[in-house]
Amino acid sequence: MRGASMLAERQMKYWAPILVLLVASALQAKQPQPNVLLLFADDQRPDTIGAHGNPYIQTPNLDRLAGEGFSFRRAYCLGAQGGAVCVPSRAMLNTGKSFFRIPMDMAGETTLGQLLGRSGFATFATGKWHNGRESWLKSFQLGRNIMFGGMSNHMKVPLADLGPDGKLYREREGVRFSSTLFADAAIEFLRNYRDEQPFLAYVAFTAPHDPRNPPPKYRRMYYRNPPPLPPNFAPQHAFNNGHMTGRDESLGPWPRPREVVQDQLSEYYGLITHLDRQVGRVLRELQAGPHADDTIVVYTADHGLAVGSHGLLGKQNLYEHSMGAPLIFSGPGIPKGRQSSAFCYLLDIFPTLCSILGVEMPAGIDGLDLSPIWRGGALSVRNSVFTSFRDLMKAVRTERWKLIRYPRIDHIQLFDLEADPHETRNLAEDPEQAGRVDELTAVMREWQEKVGDSHPLAVPHPEPKEIDLTGHRQNRDRWQPDWIFEKYFEEPYGRVSAR
Repeated sequence: MRGASMLAERQMKYWAPILVLLVASALQAKQPQPNVLLLFADDQRPDTIGAHGNPYIQTPNLDRLAGEGFSFRRAYCLGAQGGAVCVPSRAMLNTGKSFFRIPMDMAGETTLGQLLGRSGFATFATGKWHNGRESWLKSFQLGRNIMFGGMSNHMKVPLADLGPDGKLYREREGVRFSSTLFADAAIEFLRNYRDEQPFLAYVAFTAPHDPRNPPPKYRRMYYRNPPPLPPNFAPQHAFNNGHMTGRDESLGPWPRPREVVQDQLSEYYGLITHLDRQVGRVLRELQAGPHADDTIVVYTADHGLAVGSHGLLGKQNLYEHSMGAPLIFSGPGIPKGRQSSAFCYLLDIFPTLCSILGVEMPAGIDGLDLSPIWRGGALSVRNSVFTSFRDLMKAVRTERWKLIRYPRIDHIQLFDLEADPHETRNLAEDPEQAGRVDELTAVMREWQEKVGDSHPLAVPHPEPKEIDLTGHRQNRDRWQPDWIFEKYFEEPYGRVSAR
C-alpha cells in the first residue's frame, strides 16, 4: 500500500509541471489577439505634450496616455522627396518600408490594413489619407468621414464614406471641426463594434496642420497665456536651404515678426489642445466598451513642424523639431509610465504591431520591432538615425552629435546635441571637429545605401548659400480662412500674391 502511494506521489511530481504547461498553453491559445487603435496627428512637433516636458501646453489626455503607456522620445520621420512630407511619412508607416523603395500610392505593396485584414482583423479608417483611393480601398473594409488629399480648411473638410457596395462616395462637406468629425466617426465605430474578430481602427487627424484656425475658445486660451518663442527662434533662416519660399513658409512674412510667430504658436497650441480633447473622447469610448483591456493604442504624428524655429514655419527641413514626432504605445503587455530615448522611425510601427499581434510580416520590411525595448530585451534597435529631404539636405545623428549636409550649396552643419539641443551653434568649421565630420559623413553614406538613397552629397558647381527674403511676397492658398489672410498676409505684416 505504501509502495503504491509512493508511486502515485512520484507520478504526480512528474506530471504536475507538464499539466501546468499544458493548461497555460491552452489558456494562452484561447486569448484573442488584441485590437489596434492607431491615432495619427498631422504636423505635431515632438515637444508638444505636457507629460513629455512642455509646461506651456495643455494636453491632459495625451498626458494620461503617456502615463498609461510607453513613450519613445526619439521617433523620426525618415524624410521626403517633396514638400508634402506627410505623403511619404504615411506610406512608410503603412508599409514599414523606406520611402526610397516604394511608390507613394503604395501600389504593389502590402499595407498594414491589408495585412491585418488578411489575418482576420476588421479594418476601419477615418480621417486623412493622402496616398490615393486605391491604396485606401485595399487597406480598409469599413470607413466613414474620410478625407482624401493633403489639407483643407478645418471647418470645410471634404468627406467621403465607404458604401455598403464597397465603393467610396464623396457626399458632403463637413460642418464641424475636422478633429471632431474624425473623433465622431471613431467613436461610432467603437460603440457599435461587437464582432468577435479583432479590429484595426485607423484614426488620422488633420490637426495641428494649418490653417491654424482652432475653434475660437482654443486660440483665445493661448493668446491670453502665450507659450514662449522657441529657444532657436530667428527672424530668417541663416542660409538658403533650397526650400525657403514654399507654401508652408509663405504663411508668414519675412523677416518673421516676433508677434506673428507668437500668435501662430498660440494657434498651433490651440489646435493641439483641441485635438487632445477629441483624442480623450475616443479613449473614453474605448474604456467604456468591451475592448478596454484588449486594445493596443498607438499615438503618433507624421512629422513635426518649425513654427518659428530657425526662422522657418514648415517641416521641409531636417532639424529635430521638424523630423521628430511623438510616439506612444499603450495596452496589454506594455509597461505603464515608462519611456525610452532609443532611436526609432515611424516605419517601425508596422513590424512592432506585427510582433505584438503575432502576424507574419511581408518580406523587405525596413522597420524594426521596438517591443524588445519595453520588454527589457534591448536598450535600442539602432545606434544612429538618418533623415533626408529631396536632394537638398541629408542628416545623420548619433547619441550626441548631428551632421547636416546641404549638397547644392556645399554647406555643412555639425551640432553637439548634448550641449546644444536646439541646434543653434554650428561647429562644422572648428578644425578640431574635422575628424568627426568625416566620421559622420561615412555613417551617412552607409545609411544612404541601407535605405536606397542615391543622391550625391556634393555637386560640381555649388549654388550661393546667401539669401535675404525681406519683403518677399507671400503665396496665398485657397485653404486659409479670411481672418488668417487679413491677419498674416496683408499689411502691416505681409504682402500677398494670389494664386
